[in-house]
Amino acid sequence: MEIIRNIIFFILFFSFIPNLLLGASSEKNYEIRSFSSDGVLGKIDKAAARRGLQVYTEICAGCHGLKHVAYRNLTDLGLSMEQVKAFASQFEVRALPNDEGEVNMRAALPYDKFVEPYENDNLAKVMNNGAVPPDLSLIIKARAGGASYFYGLLAGYEEAPDNFDVGNGYYNKVYPGHVIAMPQPLYGDDVEYADGTEASLEQEINDLTMFLTWTAQPELDNRKEMGFKTILFLIFMTIILFMSYRKIWKRVKSGIV
Repeated sequence: MEIIRNIIFFILFFSFIPNLLLGASSEKNYEIRSFSSDGVLGKIDKAAARRGLQVYTEICAGCHGLKHVAYRNLTDLGLSMEQVKAFASQFEVRALPNDEGEVNMRAALPYDKFVEPYENDNLAKVMNNGAVPPDLSLIIKARAGGASYFYGLLAGYEEAPDNFDVGNGYYNKVYPGHVIAMPQPLYGDDVEYADGTEASLEQEINDLTMFLTWTAQPELDNRKEMGFKTILFLIFMTIILFMSYRKIWKRVKSGIV
């Protein structure tokens, strides 16, 4: 049974050690939060992610893209294909050249990637004081601290302390250096949720964080489900092998071959 205990300890250790290490960081200036997607059995809160999609579409999409996500991926959040088609049709993408070589615009289709807010980086720089707003597809995985850092960043806007010069930026207690170029994007009541949920600031930040957790790992739920099944299979096989081992050696020790 010692082997089984070691396996269980190994699984639990490597499931929770990343959060323990993150929580032990002396440099973090944001709260380590718990999300439904955390842990071995954690899953994406699809209702929250759908609300986060609404926040992204109405507030964030004007500056930030999702170039690694296709509209059809939204079926993973519970949208029907008809709903996805209707959502995608609100946006336009470049069509293939016609017989005369002209390139026209067409309504986006489910297989298209999310429409970028700017035609190119140069235009993005001109529109944003020389900075290109980061793509948000992988932002949760791309930042140390993950979802907790992103939540803290959006909630971290404050009045700058006395004698603290922010220049043309904005004070944020979580952002490294505390001066961020992006103005505060969310204040609460910025959207009217389709499901009737109250759009408080905390709710909007939580929902957007959950949506971007999904965009960073669309396969998260399936991967965890497969991993859990694999762990159960390995534990089961370990028990079978251990019992077989004991039975075989019992016969050997008793002289029965």
